[in-house]
Amino acid sequence: MTMLDRMRRHMSWLKWSLGLVCLAFIIFYIPDFLRGSGADAASGETIAKVAGQEITTGEFRRTYQAQLQAYRSAYGSNMSEQLLKQLGIEQQILSQMVDERAALAEADRLKIDVSDEEVRQRILSMPAFQENGTFIGDARYQQLLRMQRPPMAPSEFEDSVRRSLKVEKLRGSLTDWLSVTDKELEQEYRRRNDKVKLAIVSFTADTFRNQVSASDSDVAAYFESHKDDFKIPEKRKIRYLLVDIDAMRAKINLPQSEVERAYNNNMEQYTTPEQVRASHILLKTEGKDDAAVKAKAEDVLKQARGGADFAELAKKHSEDEGSAKNGGDLDYFGRGRMVPEFDQTVFAMQPGQISDLVKTQYGYHIIKLVDKKTATTRSLQEVRQQIVDQLSYERAQAQAADLSQTIEKQISKPADLDRVAKAQGIVIQESGFFARDEPILGLGPAPEVANKVFEMKQGEVSGALRASRGFVFETLVARQDPYTPKLEEVKDRVRDVVVKEKARDVSKQKAAEIAAKLKASPDFEKTAKASGVEAKMTELISRDSPIPDLGTAPAVEEQAFSMTVGAVSDPIPTDNGTAVVKVLEKKEVTPDEWKNAKERFREELLTDRRNRFFSAYMVKAKQRMKIDVNRETLQKAIG
Repeated sequence: MTMLDRMRRHMSWLKWSLGLVCLAFIIFYIPDFLRGSGADAASGETIAKVAGQEITTGEFRRTYQAQLQAYRSAYGSNMSEQLLKQLGIEQQILSQMVDERAALAEADRLKIDVSDEEVRQRILSMPAFQENGTFIGDARYQQLLRMQRPPMAPSEFEDSVRRSLKVEKLRGSLTDWLSVTDKELEQEYRRRNDKVKLAIVSFTADTFRNQVSASDSDVAAYFESHKDDFKIPEKRKIRYLLVDIDAMRAKINLPQSEVERAYNNNMEQYTTPEQVRASHILLKTEGKDDAAVKAKAEDVLKQARGGADFAELAKKHSEDEGSAKNGGDLDYFGRGRMVPEFDQTVFAMQPGQISDLVKTQYGYHIIKLVDKKTATTRSLQEVRQQIVDQLSYERAQAQAADLSQTIEKQISKPADLDRVAKAQGIVIQESGFFARDEPILGLGPAPEVANKVFEMKQGEVSGALRASRGFVFETLVARQDPYTPKLEEVKDRVRDVVVKEKARDVSKQKAAEIAAKLKASPDFEKTAKASGVEAKMTELISRDSPIPDLGTAPAVEEQAFSMTVGAVSDPIPTDNGTAVVKVLEKKEVTPDEWKNAKERFREELLTDRRNRFFSAYMVKAKQRMKIDVNRETLQKAIG
């Protein structure tokens, strides 16, 4: 699995990390100025303007660098700025910054203001400027601001805090009226926290495809009654000039001295920090008697130190659903990835050692250290090609952005494309017809290019548009109106749909046959096996959890949570087949658990509801605003 694949697999964590960085930006660089952020791009240039509010390259680059550091902390030396760009993180950061500027513009429209005293009180309360709970004083405050690269004047920082407070006031004025009733609160808490354990047999429609066929008459009949499903959307054809980054990259020769300098200046990229591999057993305390949980934890610890198999103890006792089924294994992790109490204990241990009880916000942990890896730095020889690839890509991208900016000044009509292309030694290309959401011949998926041409008229030529291969200048050649095709044009598509439907029907039939046997038998697993299918067991799972072979299956989930323990369902349709389930166990929220969690959950649910309301409000607000983005300046800022 490539580094990029692993990052995409963990995109939920990455989005969370990005949210933290952008929140830090809204609080205006506080964590960043404490550690410095490297050289800025030309800070005065404007990347975007939102209802008159500017986003400069300096502001963008500061936030971008903070995010790059967050990735490097998580992925070590494998992380490169090129990978970050391939994930499109710069667009996510810019979107967050545009949202923040739009909120400021809306606050101004509603005449929301922040006083000097409010700014002062916020700064005095910031942990970054406190020592033992007391403000560090004006001299050290200004010293910390000067440590920012470039240095930040107190007035600049205080203006940023003012803007942050203004956004907070806007959010509060729009959402503070929202509330949640006790009934809604309890229903949602139970929906999220009630759990079931299931035995499942599933019949995937694909399994039965080779048992069914679709005759021409079947295909014709289906098409006749489902013509709208096969309607061909509007399509367009373009001629385009591509400033190809890869073509430029192939011509770049980097001197050895530049590669060595990049290595020495970015040594932290190639350093893997100390890591440990540990297993743990967690006994949760939320909603329970602490003393009773601790007593049980001490008993399990005694067993672990007495020679019992730690993995088996974890499978039996641990309440960490993510690791218990793997014997408590947490895999390798670096410092700072676990809560402080856990972190401090595990990094002080030696392989094979079992800790005393460790109390955290989650409960009592018993930790076994499996392995420890010291920090390592990869040699220049090991990472030379990675550095060459990254530097050549960045230089090619910068060259492509500069050339695109030059070309844009020379093109005002479609005929200019050929003249400029000839002068630059670039071959003009022509796509086939494509719909708005389809890949483009020669470019592949290129949403910005596709969206633009669907706004254009013939005779117009676009400015520079970003695609994965580089920058594109396009002109509309032809337009194809939407239409309902003749059967012959989509016959293969229709036949495939008919076969899928027939295979699904077979899966329903097979499920109905075995469901009757399963309901009549006390042994679900044995009866399933005798019928030629495998029954799979889940752990205790909550709603919205993936189910073996089915993934997220709302219909199965709804049925399972409505059944009693021991009951077997009728056949349940799934996205790609049919399933039958038996409820083995149910774990519902107890009155004590609900009582202990009620107020904490009220705040959580209210925050979620207010965030969603504010986001929806700002979507509408932005529709009234003029928002301009300078793509070339953006590319320079990250190039």
